[in-house]
Amino acid sequence: MKKYTLYSWNVNGIRAVSGKEVLPGISFPQFLIHEKPDILCLQETKADSHTLPPEITRIPGYFFYINPAIRKGYSGVAMYSRTEPVSIERGGLSPEFDTEGRIIIARYPEFVLLNVYFPNGGASDERLAFKLRFYDAFLEKIKAMQAAGERIIFCGDVNTAHKPIDLARPKENEQVSGFLPVEREWIDRVIDAGFFDSFRLFSDEPEQYSWWDYKTRARARNVGWRIDYFFVNAAVRPFITGAGIRNDIMGSDHCPVTLTVEFP
Repeated sequence: MKKYTLYSWNVNGIRAVSGKEVLPGISFPQFLIHEKPDILCLQETKADSHTLPPEITRIPGYFFYINPAIRKGYSGVAMYSRTEPVSIERGGLSPEFDTEGRIIIARYPEFVLLNVYFPNGGASDERLAFKLRFYDAFLEKIKAMQAAGERIIFCGDVNTAHKPIDLARPKENEQVSGFLPVEREWIDRVIDAGFFDSFRLFSDEPEQYSWWDYKTRARARNVGWRIDYFFVNAAVRPFITGAGIRNDIMGSDHCPVTLTVEFP
């Protein structure tokens, strides 16, 4: 059996989180050694490899990959992997989206993994339209990959809570980006295309969140949203052995979400 433990985490700045205690007595670089994930996907890294110190980019036992936005200090994704992927692709949707450094695609012998930082639509009508175009382009990409027979896992900050159970105050947020009907309907389309929200395969419990607003100190009251996901297609589903939310891990306004898969 080949087992993979995957983590996905919006760190809200990789430099910022690297200086914080994410578990009692454990800093971010030590976190990888402590938790030993096979793959750690990060979103909203806000950095490029040239500006990061070696204690972040050269953690013993891990290969490191990063896809920064052209705009400095904005967006970006990164990935740590204990085994070297067969291939790495940065971007791959279209020039409109690829300048923002939102995707790393890593191929492994057993599956293909897409680490994605989906756009936030809250800043303006223009950014909401951009988010929806990104959603559509991404769905077309994974549908094409699925049609080609790929085993697909995609993870990241989707920036949308799917159902009322996925946020603390659904009624108050019905007209807020992140819980708009048009955004939620896109997740329905992902599921209709044959993908599964891995966490909900294991838990139907409420009050399970991955993001809390910093300004209102919402985490202390668990007034949160579940907007970070691992989705898998039907070709991967039989191999899932666990999925979870690590709300004990601090350092960001998000916490990591996890997935464990075992292939024969």
